[in-house]
Amino acid sequence: MTTKKFLRVTDIMELMDIAESTAYKLMRTLNKELKDQGKQTYSGRVSKKYFYERVYID
Repeated sequence: MTTKKFLRVTDIMELMDIAESTAYKLMRTLNKELKDQGKQTYSGRVSKKYFYERVYID
C-alpha cells in the first residue's frame, strides 16, 4: 500500500474544517509558493509534505 503524497481539496476541507472555496484558495496559494520555488505543481492537488509544513499540523 502506498502513502498519498498529494492532498485534494476534500482532504484539506476535512483536515482544517473549512469550506470548499477556502480550501481551494489555500491550495492555490501553496501551489503558487511551490511554483515560485521552481517546483512542479498539479492543479487540484497540493504536496502533502508542504501542506503540513506550512499549516503546522502534527
